[in-house]
Amino acid sequence: MRAKGIAYDTGFVSDGVNSRERLDPETVRRELTIIRDDLHCNAVHLVGADPRRLEFAARTAAELGLEVWLSPYPLDLDPDQILALFLDCAERAERLRAAGARVVFVAGVELSIMNRGFVDGDRLDERLGRLLADPDGRAERITALRSRLDRFLRTAVAAIRERFHGKVTYAAIPFEGVDWTLFDFVTLELIRSAEVADRFRDGVRDLVAQPKPVAVTGFGTATWRGAGDVAPRSMEIVEYDPETRTPLRLNGPYERDEAGQAAYLRELLEIFDSEGVDSTFVHLFALHNFPHRPDGDPRDDLDLASLGIVKILEGRTGGTYPDMPWEPKAAFAAIAEHYSRPSAPTNP
Repeated sequence: MRAKGIAYDTGFVSDGVNSRERLDPETVRRELTIIRDDLHCNAVHLVGADPRRLEFAARTAAELGLEVWLSPYPLDLDPDQILALFLDCAERAERLRAAGARVVFVAGVELSIMNRGFVDGDRLDERLGRLLADPDGRAERITALRSRLDRFLRTAVAAIRERFHGKVTYAAIPFEGVDWTLFDFVTLELIRSAEVADRFRDGVRDLVAQPKPVAVTGFGTATWRGAGDVAPRSMEIVEYDPETRTPLRLNGPYERDEAGQAAYLRELLEIFDSEGVDSTFVHLFALHNFPHRPDGDPRDDLDLASLGIVKILEGRTGGTYPDMPWEPKAAFAAIAEHYSRPSAPTNP
């Protein structure tokens, strides 16, 4: 494994509201330093929707010697809005690359379901409902989705490459059927669930057999017992405010299982490493609007639904890092142990 990484959230924006209210420069540098020194990462997948935040975090990561995968992450936007965001970020990424940073531009993540214009529906749940309903017509709907996404990516990638002269990729869901000749890496969100566990390794092996280097992003699971069996849907235990989409509470009682989350990530990293994946990015370091609330109603402990490998604390700092408002979960140590091992080199 060449690039050993993790996703770092600079703030997701939905309806104009940023999930990370404030991005403190000192905190960003401290957390990225911990990611480099204690998690043993040599790369970071920076996700978010504010170009200025992405550029700042990318510059900080580059100063720390990390390879930067700069990933604007639009939510519920139209194609024209997505393209404008990408081109802004591409110009910022090129400034960093020209100054000597190692930068890969990620032209979106799961665009077809996370945004408008590819499947009917204003919100993710509406789009997924329409896409998956009526099995008899599902193949036709996926074909139409692929065609719309392909047209968008061809336009977007050509415009991005005019502005950014480094490597470009796209973080795809397998069913999107992306034409990888457009990109420098084959990058997929590969999330193992119980229903595909028996053929997951073979699928990874087949991916690596094609000519381009493979990167895996988006893999992770929540922190409740049994989450790994339904990992792509392990966050679906949350009730949200219907107007603001703010997470409110869990939809029932769940048992904390940090060991289970750690085991899941350890197993996937072993598979990706042994099968020759070029780059891996665990999803994710922290999810700031899913705090850990160990006291009171168990349904209020949103961290159980978080894919973060640290638990966000409210009104206090942690014991492991007394200057940080979070505490590592068991998954933190599992990733650090794996990434600290020497890996056989791969060629990007």
